[in-house]
Amino acid sequence: MARHLERGIRKNAAPKPDGPSPEKPIMDRRTFVAGAAGVLGVQTSASDRLVAGVIGTGSEGKYLLTAFKRNPAVRIGAVCDVYEPHLEAGLALAGDKARAYRNYKAMLDDKNIQIIVIATPEHWHHRMTLDALSAGKDIYVEKPLCHTPEEGVELVNASKKSKSVVQVGMQRRSYDLFVNAKKVAAAGTLGSVRMVRSWWLNNQLQAPKRKLEGALDWEQWQGPAPRRALDAARFFDWRSYAEYSGGIMADQGAHVFDGIHMITGVGYPLAVTASQGRILKPGVNTPERVVVAAEYPEDLLAIFTINYAAMRYKNRHDQLSQFDGDLARLDIGRESFQVFKQGQEEVPVMNEPSSVGFSRAGESHVDNFLECVRTRAIPRAPMEVGFQAALVVQMANISMRHGALVRWNQTTSTVEA
Repeated sequence: MARHLERGIRKNAAPKPDGPSPEKPIMDRRTFVAGAAGVLGVQTSASDRLVAGVIGTGSEGKYLLTAFKRNPAVRIGAVCDVYEPHLEAGLALAGDKARAYRNYKAMLDDKNIQIIVIATPEHWHHRMTLDALSAGKDIYVEKPLCHTPEEGVELVNASKKSKSVVQVGMQRRSYDLFVNAKKVAAAGTLGSVRMVRSWWLNNQLQAPKRKLEGALDWEQWQGPAPRRALDAARFFDWRSYAEYSGGIMADQGAHVFDGIHMITGVGYPLAVTASQGRILKPGVNTPERVVVAAEYPEDLLAIFTINYAAMRYKNRHDQLSQFDGDLARLDIGRESFQVFKQGQEEVPVMNEPSSVGFSRAGESHVDNFLECVRTRAIPRAPMEVGFQAALVVQMANISMRHGALVRWNQTTSTVEA
């Protein structure tokens, strides 16, 4: 329904999330045939193709629709949206055979659809994912996975009881840059990493001035959120409102913390504290400037600073995570990583760019999901991995509301202030 800002962006023992590396995918016969057919320009038979339905066809939904459609093993069978211009745009991308739905539950009743792609605002992820699990669908759901810790716990428990394949849209898990950086850390090159420092800079202080250009089912769009008067600003800029989102800190922080979890191998946080600057964008209720400190039981401290009141940077320079090891430091951004050895801080001993570029990470993530749909393997970002990242930023918001450090009780799966 609206564009994600990123692109080309355990309780106990969690399942291994990383799966096969992007450069060595595991393929069954049908996946191999589909890939070969794409290279040769030959169509796969209708009986071999997976049928996907997309819920939410704003900018992010259209991107995902295109990413799924590019794989010849998939057909987009249905599109659902409550805003008529988005529905029409999604149908135009999907093709003539796609059915239109204005209520997602009707789409879930369609027995021909095997895959549900959820690209709605964050406040709908929990309910739609639970309903799709109940319908026996395989699910690709955008991040953050959920809106509250309680929702995340319920989703993880439901996933454990389900046979569905679920991939959360944490595309760094399928990005060669992060896969290779994880190998560097795992090899011991950095020594012991006890602190990670991350930042993300941008400028987004102007409220959108877009107007509705067609019919919108505002009541259905609000769904589980508190009722407000129809407001185009809320619809188009929902990430700036706490009723529908954890704010820009949660939206981008979920990516950053997931990257930290992936490279270091940590799971659930132990405690989180956060502080914010005064909200600058008029009319909204989430901050643009936040500092988050997350403690992990593995003796790791992860610091994330987001400032969307800074100057605008080129995409390749707008974010960085520094893994401070006692032997070396790893700096990883959007397009490359560098390793600096102790005593040689001026010149990196490793300088590795991505071989594909960040814009391809999302496509690789979709391909990993489709591979797992066919093989029934665990994808790179299953439900628990998605929740671990969402939980850190949700705890940060709770910390800011209480003005205090908050802890995760892994025994009871609850946040304690």
